[in-house]
Amino acid sequence: MKTSIIILTYNQLDFTQKCIESIRQFTRADQYELIVVDNQSNDGTVEWLQQQADLSVVVNDQNCGLPAGYNQGMALAQGDNVLLLKNDTVVTAGWLDNLLTCLYSQEKIGAVGPVTNSCANYQAIWVNYQNLVEMQGFAQNHNHSDPNTWEERLKLVGYCILIKKEVLTKVGLFDEAFSPSGFEDDDLSLRIRLAGYKLMVCKDTFIHHFALTSYMPGAENRHKFIAKWGFDPTYSALIRHDIINLMDKPKDQPIKVLDIGCACGGTLLQIKNLYKQAELAGIEFNEQAATSAKSFANVLAADIEKTTLPYPQGYFDYIILADVLEHLQDPWQAVANLKAYLKSDGKVLASIPNVMHFTVVRSLLFGNWRYEDAGILDRTHLRFFTLHEIEKMFAGAAYGARNYHSLFIYESADDKAFIQRLTSITGNEQMAEQFRVYQYLVKADKEEIPQMSLRKLIFLLRRIEQKIDEMESLQQLIGHLNARYVTPAQVVQAAMQGLIKKEQTLLTITLGCYHIGHTQFASAILEQAGKHQLIGGNFLLR
Repeated sequence: MKTSIIILTYNQLDFTQKCIESIRQFTRADQYELIVVDNQSNDGTVEWLQQQADLSVVVNDQNCGLPAGYNQGMALAQGDNVLLLKNDTVVTAGWLDNLLTCLYSQEKIGAVGPVTNSCANYQAIWVNYQNLVEMQGFAQNHNHSDPNTWEERLKLVGYCILIKKEVLTKVGLFDEAFSPSGFEDDDLSLRIRLAGYKLMVCKDTFIHHFALTSYMPGAENRHKFIAKWGFDPTYSALIRHDIINLMDKPKDQPIKVLDIGCACGGTLLQIKNLYKQAELAGIEFNEQAATSAKSFANVLAADIEKTTLPYPQGYFDYIILADVLEHLQDPWQAVANLKAYLKSDGKVLASIPNVMHFTVVRSLLFGNWRYEDAGILDRTHLRFFTLHEIEKMFAGAAYGARNYHSLFIYESADDKAFIQRLTSITGNEQMAEQFRVYQYLVKADKEEIPQMSLRKLIFLLRRIEQKIDEMESLQQLIGHLNARYVTPAQVVQAAMQGLIKKEQTLLTITLGCYHIGHTQFASAILEQAGKHQLIGGNFLLR
């Protein structure tokens, strides 16, 4: 099997040389052909390229842009696969083998891409190297093929994309309407997915990306994409990792998730990557965006305020409302109506902008309430909330426990001083945070969970301590933990207050949790016990 590697150049000879030399060093010669298309370089790039015997070189007498340049190379490709590679990359040991392993692991995988040090679309990872020598050492440790690290995505960024040739034959090459550059990879990614193929990010494969800017995406290309497909690619492909991080079910459990305002389904798809047994559903007002999400989720194109959900009551573990409630005519009624569709232990996960943010207050003090294209005063927002109003909304709908998490943005020294002055006016120092919070994340339980009394918990722990029906008592405790009638912190607190053999009993409980498969409870009990100095290094060794 042969891969046609296609590189587009426009000056930057030094980077092109590094890129090609790395391909030669870390890729078997019989694995690839290398096609370089030059877009009117004038720094010696053309002369150097023409001296290389192992390259097929196309020299343009004008800069025809990124989509057209790559298309020239793809038209010449003889391989079974096409790999589009930016010239400001350096490849690494095992890179192509790993990508091919993923690409051919399923018939329906159409294209794959690696991770890197600098990239959009959640394809960048943290790195600690300082130069290319250290980078290769980092990559050698990183690049071990592991299907468990592959993630399906809505889009692959064009710095490095490996595509089956048959897929390109079916969906076509880059749309040259996106010349000179920008959103051509969004467009091709969408066409590949609409043809029934998957896009995969291979987190087991790392290459270096200098992230130069030979071709800057034009803002007009975003509008071209919207005109062609009917939705904004910047917003519609977002993955709300902050919302996903609020999910607390074990990842090996089957769960049911409904995402209201799911757009193209980026968050739902990431949930599927993490929760392999998840059943995904979505409601999306934009019909074109909903079509994109329908390839992997049960998505209804509808207005949530005018639709009766086609699901039985008590169906979902999670209902997501990420930046949705502020767009509704009656968010209070929507929150109340959705509660019926949650399981008894189900949760609403929401994100809501904070209209008390200091930037809004400052503008208002100067007489301004200026709607914008995005942000707290997005022109499509119909309702505005403070923390107090958010709490009233969920409490008014009789939700159970409600937890709030705060998201912040950068504050300059002048901003901090302004927040202090605002806080002093209120006479309440605790108000400072409410001026600083840009957005609230909300996790609201459907019902209050009855808590086990301390007396009953100590009684159960003493049975384990005294080895009275030890296994039955341990399973009963784990059942209470799983049902959230008791927390790991409460277990440790009860052991401190009511047990003689505190450390030994907690060890028994911890090992029991591990053996039964509830490692999350074992880890949490260890952590809580460590806080109270019940567990030291000797305990862990034993």
